[in-house]
Amino acid sequence: MSAKKKTTIVLFSGDYDKAMAAYIIANGAVAYDHEVTIFHTFWGLNALRNDENIAVEKGFLEKMFSKMMPRGADKMGLSKMNFSGFGPKLIKNAMKKHNALSLPQLIEMAQEQEVKLVACTMTMDLLGLQQKELLDNIEYAGVAAYLADAEEGNVNLFI
Repeated sequence: MSAKKKTTIVLFSGDYDKAMAAYIIANGAVAYDHEVTIFHTFWGLNALRNDENIAVEKGFLEKMFSKMMPRGADKMGLSKMNFSGFGPKLIKNAMKKHNALSLPQLIEMAQEQEVKLVACTMTMDLLGLQQKELLDNIEYAGVAAYLADAEEGNVNLFI
């Protein structure tokens, strides 16, 4: 019996459509019996943010980042045709019409399928994000942990 194949994805983008692509690929790779890791860094961390406002102690700069970044996957903008927030409404409407899963649903599916969701701790420090502001059942690690997974990966993507 051969070893299980591995797929790693760096999710750097904070765009709804790019995060969706990362999660569609991740869920598809699991269906092909791959172990999958998604390493969320910089703006990709927004996909892991809780929707609700959670009171945490922050300095001025961290408070500004929190206010400027979208709170949760469903609040992320599109990479093209965002149109001041109208574009995401249009694409979500089209997705609903075609029975496509939303980004929050794809994230939930990934968690159910045991996709390893990792939040970059260095970026969390830079942006002032704390663990209680992110989804439950995710892992926290630095780039060395991602590289260890990627080194064994059959498919490595940067989105």
